[in-house]
Amino acid sequence: MTKAIIGLITVVIVACFGLPMLLLSAVTGAGPGGCGAVATPVRPTGQPPGTGGWDTEQLDIAATIIDVGVAKGVPRWGWVVAVATAMQESGLRNAPFLGDRNDHDSIGVFQQRPSQGWGTVEQLSRPAYQAGKFFDKLLTVPGWESMPLAQSAQAVQVSALPDAYAKWTDDALNLVEQVTSTLADCATDALATLPAGFTLPGTTPPTVTTAIFWAVNQLGTLYHFGGSCTDPHSGNPDKKCDCSSLMQAAYRAAGVSIPRVTTDQANAGQRVTDPAFLLPGDLILIPGSQGSMSNPRHVGMYLGQGLIIHSPRTGDVVKIIRLEGWRNQISSIRRIVIAN
Repeated sequence: MTKAIIGLITVVIVACFGLPMLLLSAVTGAGPGGCGAVATPVRPTGQPPGTGGWDTEQLDIAATIIDVGVAKGVPRWGWVVAVATAMQESGLRNAPFLGDRNDHDSIGVFQQRPSQGWGTVEQLSRPAYQAGKFFDKLLTVPGWESMPLAQSAQAVQVSALPDAYAKWTDDALNLVEQVTSTLADCATDALATLPAGFTLPGTTPPTVTTAIFWAVNQLGTLYHFGGSCTDPHSGNPDKKCDCSSLMQAAYRAAGVSIPRVTTDQANAGQRVTDPAFLLPGDLILIPGSQGSMSNPRHVGMYLGQGLIIHSPRTGDVVKIIRLEGWRNQISSIRRIVIAN
């Protein structure tokens, strides 16, 4: 695969400000009141096939790899190593059943082999499973964080071409930055605090009340992708919040355990079928910049009274926004705590 040049990537990242709605809809496919996040990459005129931007499948696989790394507590450099490895092994494509077109019995994004004990054919056909196996092995390599990328990748993959991973270092660094810094924030009327007179319904479970007010206490703290949200007011970026760790930490403060990453939170708790049935504490999931309606990658918590709290994106802070800004792009609503 010809090396992709990140400088020519034409993924269109759009916010909800400054674009006429007609243009916004044309670029992203979003309807009125929605916020499209990423359009399908377009190859620049005259650029040969294979050297264009990352397409939606490749972006989704990169985001999946990063999600798994976040869930496993892998430092950011590990995400870069894994994405570069997948670039070399498969071009960020999931190729599970290509037979003699693959090397031996290699499968999927990382071209791992059932015959070498990586897993079954069915398991290895899932990018998240392969990423998990990659990270599990990477974390057993002594000193991997200080190694050159090719050396740490090779320690996991044991490839016949050990130096091939190095050429993807810059691309992987740039793609990880792209994926982790462009979550869409559709709010134009963010609130710095809860409005005067805000109250929760008397039927709100105590655990939900605790989770909500823990989240509200983090207002104004900076977003950090992959941050644990264990001390958002500290100066340590790794302890600040991203969208899903804010949800996890808020419920953890209330004694309730939920998954770490958005793609798993999309299946947590009980499904709510209609926004008309929203209750305080419900998680609201939207595509974000790297997801879709069927695979949401951004999450906020409903507070009641038409308000949502979320941690939007790199360079922004935990804030309260109005539900109307998300209404037309809600992918899923999940109720974590059911009232008795």
